[in-house]
Amino acid sequence: MANSIEEVITSLYEMVQDAWSLPLGADKCVVERDKVLDLLDEMSNQLPGELKQAKTIVESRNEVITNAKREAENILKQAEAKAKQMISREEVYKQAELQADEMIKAAQNKIKELRQVTNDYVDDAMKRTEDAIAQSLSEIKESRTKFRALVNPQAAKPSPIIEDI
Repeated sequence: MANSIEEVITSLYEMVQDAWSLPLGADKCVVERDKVLDLLDEMSNQLPGELKQAKTIVESRNEVITNAKREAENILKQAEAKAKQMISREEVYKQAELQADEMIKAAQNKIKELRQVTNDYVDDAMKRTEDAIAQSLSEIKESRTKFRALVNPQAAKPSPIIEDI
């Protein structure tokens, strides 16, 4: 049973739609308990995969940031090396210093840009994953409520004694 969560939910909907109606209860039906429970178990088992995907995204973000820092350090080292080579005269030295500062600022800007792009990407990916998990959980809860109402309709209705208390 290697179905996606969406396929399992579709199977549950189809099972309820195709179920036999109860006499004198057009909105109530009979479903095979074991099949419904198996499908719910399958959905429950697939949720950790969604969480693992979110963790992979975070790890990718950290790797991108590490690579960006490494690239920035290399740029800084190159700028410093170039500045040291240009020390022969005062004017040349001043220009080298200005160029190094510009390269450092450019590297810092690049780091900020890469960090922002990475953070936006990871945030978006985690939001989509969160939305998918929330939607799946909502659908599971709704299916479970409908299932409980079908299996035990008296439990779904509050008793008048409880309401008076």
